Amino acid sequence: MNRSILSMIALGLRRLTFFLALTNVSLVSASDDLERIVASIDANVVFMRHALAPGTGDPENFSIEDCATQRNLSPQGRSQARQIGLLLKASFSFDDIYSSEWCRCVETTRLLDLGEWETLSGLNSFYEGHVDRERTLNLLDRFLNSLIGDRLTLLVTHQVVISAVTGKYAKSGGLVFYNSKTKQSVRASLRY
Repeated sequence: MNRSILSMIALGLRRLTFFLALTNVSLVSASDDLERIVASIDANVVFMRHALAPGTGDPENFSIEDCATQRNLSPQGRSQARQIGLLLKASFSFDDIYSSEWCRCVETTRLLDLGEWETLSGLNSFYEGHVDRERTLNLLDRFLNSLIGDRLTLLVTHQVVISAVTGKYAKSGGLVFYNSKTKQSVRASLRY
């Protein structure tokens, strides 16, 4: 390769590194990287946004008991959930796993295949008012405050919930590592 192309690549990598540092995002593709992020803030919670479910919100006839009335995972989202599960399995053993009651979160959690899990209403989406925002966040806050620091908990939920708690945006399948005592958080963008 000629010298000018190598210089352009190096400049691009430096700019990307600077941008990631400014936005508090870590690109990860290996278990060492995930473990480093957890250790950097002594994270005891991993928030995960459900895998790819095209669209926004839910249909007007939404019912929590009927997946046909909800926005659901696409075939790409199902594949994404399986791939993320493999990456997480290589990095961690979660002590506890919880999911929103929404079907796209439940399916994501099931496809991650990381062990036993249960639903937690404090992880439900309040985006369109299907549940009360304050009540949901109060339930989640009480749950987070009850966590024991040396246990690692995975929470599969929605963007609005993750943003409300951590102040970070997570794309579909994205992770935000969180310390429930210090309230520190780091967002990670996975490469798989």
